[in-house]
Amino acid sequence: MYDAEELPLENETPAAVQTATPPVASAKRGPLFLLLGGAVALAGAGFGAWTLIESGRHVETDNAYVDATTAQITPLTAAAVVAVPVINTQAVKAGQPLVILDSADAKLAVARAEAELGQVERRVVGYHANDDALNAEVAARAAQVESARSDLARARTDFERRQTLAASGAVSGDELTQTQNGLATAQAALAGAIAQERAARGQRAVNSALISGVGENPEVVAARAKLEQAKLDLARTVIRAPISGVVAKNDVQIGQRVQVGQPLMSVVPVDKAFVNANFKEQQLRKVRVGQPVILKSDLYGGSVKYRGTVVGVSGGTGSAFALIPAQNATGNWIKVVQRLPVRVAINPQDLKAHPLRVGMSMSTQISTGR
Repeated sequence: MYDAEELPLENETPAAVQTATPPVASAKRGPLFLLLGGAVALAGAGFGAWTLIESGRHVETDNAYVDATTAQITPLTAAAVVAVPVINTQAVKAGQPLVILDSADAKLAVARAEAELGQVERRVVGYHANDDALNAEVAARAAQVESARSDLARARTDFERRQTLAASGAVSGDELTQTQNGLATAQAALAGAIAQERAARGQRAVNSALISGVGENPEVVAARAKLEQAKLDLARTVIRAPISGVVAKNDVQIGQRVQVGQPLMSVVPVDKAFVNANFKEQQLRKVRVGQPVILKSDLYGGSVKYRGTVVGVSGGTGSAFALIPAQNATGNWIKVVQRLPVRVAINPQDLKAHPLRVGMSMSTQISTGR
């Protein structure tokens, strides 16, 4: 029998057992920590290596914006606005009327030009009718010249006969003087007839040049050109969209009198938008035309990605083309890293699925390793 003091309690553990347990647990956890640390180190090294490799194969920037070749709408004739069938943000097709101008003056100009063309054509037809009359006049003048030559020959013969007889006294001096005067008159008549024939032939030559062809006559050509110009001005009273796109900056009002070249509105071809990405100088070392680009828009977030292609690099930085360029050769100089615009074409299918607007922010990543 044991005494109550010598018997161990039911929940008591021998001291030897208590002191032996912790070293065993620590021994098991040590390799686990080492294994976990090694895995983390290996993952970090792998990620660092991947970042090092991939960072040299890509350049990216969020300093990029959507742009498009916008068409500015300006009138080609001065008139008052009678209708504006479009509004801002409206999509329009190429050839669709945008602004309608008052066409009353243009219609009157067309009517005047048509009347003037008719008058000119009738005048040219009259030149043809005059040609026969001028030919007849030339023939008559030629006959007068022949008659004058005959009269001159007869007068010369009479004068020579009487001059021979005057030496023997058979002809008086008065008669000789009369025949001499008749010879001079015949000579003057022949000269006048020749001059009149030449004048008639000149008139006929001028008329022949005028009737060289009704369609090619300079007067007809000028009148027809004036009529075409009047018709063109009439057609320009309806200002149409030169391209398809979205109307923007519509500032024209009904009743306003517009002048030639005055900006009225713009048409933005959103289906042909592109991106101007402004990369730093050191990022452009490996950028080439044709490299693939991944684009993201702030509008749709990172879940929507656009495929693009580098189509060109600007010929100068923005500061080089500024209205007042920097004068780095004067005063104190501080180097500022410049940015150069890179134009990126967007895949048309991606742009159609997720339309963009000019000026929107984009994130751009160019794959330079390909």
